[in-house]
Amino acid sequence: MEEKDVYTEDGTVDIHKNPANKEKTGNWKACRFILGNVLIVSPTFFLHYCLIGGPGPAENGLVSPVLLGNECCERLAYYGMGTNLVNYLESRLNQGNATAANNVTNWSGTCYITPLIGAFIADAYLGRYWTIATFVFIYVSGMTLLTLSASVPGLKPGNCNADTCHPNSGQTAVFFVALYMIALGTGGIKPCVSSFGADQFDENDEAEKIKKSSFFNWFYFSINVGALIAATVLVWIQMNVGWGWGFGVPTVAMVIAVCFFFLGSRFYRLQRPGGSPLTRIFQVIVAAFRKMRVKVPEDKSLLFETADDESNIKGSRKLVHTDNLKFFDKAAVEIQSDSIKDGEVNPWRLCSVTQVEELKSIISLLPVWATGIVFATVYSQMNTMFVLQGNTMDQHMGKNFEIPSASLSLFDTVSVLFWTPVYDQFIIPLARKFTRNERGFTQLQRMGIGLVVSIFAMVTAGVLEVVRLDYVKSHDAYDQKKIPMTIFWQIPQYLLIGCAEVFTFIGQLEFFYDQAPDAMRSLCSALSLTTVALGNYLSTVLVTVVMKITKKNGKPGWIPDNLNRGHLDYFFYLLAILSFLNFLVYLWISKRYKYKKAVGRAH
Repeated sequence: MEEKDVYTEDGTVDIHKNPANKEKTGNWKACRFILGNVLIVSPTFFLHYCLIGGPGPAENGLVSPVLLGNECCERLAYYGMGTNLVNYLESRLNQGNATAANNVTNWSGTCYITPLIGAFIADAYLGRYWTIATFVFIYVSGMTLLTLSASVPGLKPGNCNADTCHPNSGQTAVFFVALYMIALGTGGIKPCVSSFGADQFDENDEAEKIKKSSFFNWFYFSINVGALIAATVLVWIQMNVGWGWGFGVPTVAMVIAVCFFFLGSRFYRLQRPGGSPLTRIFQVIVAAFRKMRVKVPEDKSLLFETADDESNIKGSRKLVHTDNLKFFDKAAVEIQSDSIKDGEVNPWRLCSVTQVEELKSIISLLPVWATGIVFATVYSQMNTMFVLQGNTMDQHMGKNFEIPSASLSLFDTVSVLFWTPVYDQFIIPLARKFTRNERGFTQLQRMGIGLVVSIFAMVTAGVLEVVRLDYVKSHDAYDQKKIPMTIFWQIPQYLLIGCAEVFTFIGQLEFFYDQAPDAMRSLCSALSLTTVALGNYLSTVLVTVVMKITKKNGKPGWIPDNLNRGHLDYFFYLLAILSFLNFLVYLWISKRYKYKKAVGRAH
């Protein structure tokens, strides 16, 4: 086998910083390590292994299954807190509906903002592997403190009666310190794990490149295995056994995930950090403004670029020149004052075409990124308004068992677990016949379908609330805590949200990784995650504004503590209208987007 066939061509190295050997690293070589995680948190993969007789989804493109198990455990821990957090805040910290909902969305939003920190560190200095390795310890420390805050006398909320507790300021402070330690820890995991997994495929190898597209589907599938267990087993433990056990179990799961992550180290391919992406961006901006009066030549081949096939940016291939955002091409125009000596240039005066195209790629992604914020606002309702709506309904499943309202999110997870393989194995091949696109749908088309489905999810939730309020009105049940209307009427809205996730969130993961410059993939993955953060913050703003406006003149408002006297249906319809308007904007943006092209080998 020739040397070029033995080693990857995308610039990746192994854990010892040697060129990554295709035979010994990447792909699904770490499959043996998944069994430990499977036995704990991923029965679906285990059954596939035992019944079918193979490594399961790994053969269809899953790289480093241990990564998927690690993410599965991390998601188990995250959803084990977030799914039922609104009920903890109400029952143990004595917060009202609106306050608890806002605290959940604020924390969840922070969990999707901190990835910008982790992504910058990964791309600029540590690389994805070492960033994950560092931040998991912060995450586990936060989980441990959270468990202690819910179980250790003196730290856990005191003065409890049957329904609620009255914690002191110190107990509340410990809880929120733990919660935001977790938010910081997840900042180094979220933007790196999906990109790190995709890094295990060499884009210059056609066989491996085909597998990469499926990776994102199965990656999201593994996330929802963790979410499924969180929404069922963990929520039940929290509501029936105790919050200490409810937080302790995912803490142990995360510790086990960390151990297996490190055990698979010798099989990983590591992308070398390319230096500060923000520095390179500002260099292009500064150089372009310095040459405002310089004319860009008609022949774009005259623009400055490195002479060989490799980019001068570590871990990055060259990018082909594009005609959009032409102003920044001025940064690559070579003039006499640039004084190139011995091949060295001042990057604050002259930038390569690839460096200019990095900035263009980021700017081009921003409009698509912005349209994901409203979708994330819709998604955030599962942990807030859907739960509060379910709290007012009959939660009995049989005579003696009550299902916690937060556990209804398991139907969202079931929907994801159903639609992910269906999309990967059936919809893509079918769509491919009509679109002639190897992915079936383009990434932008896939995301657009999800946006449409999310509109129907909000309409469905609004219709259910209308029916529920009609019952309250007709039976004068305004002060009745729960009405005799089964909570399982909420299932359709959860199923629709899950379907929308498969199209929009997975499409977004793949889109931002694929369209990101090679040396900025962690940053762009973090950028895609910030839509969830801003979606949660937007939900907080909407709730605050809606309550301020609708509580005038002594009215209870749309979302009072007693939802029977409110109009939660109006809030759902407001989100449906915003989603529809957002979709129209998305159509306009997506029609004008041009996909990037990369050439050559990575440095």
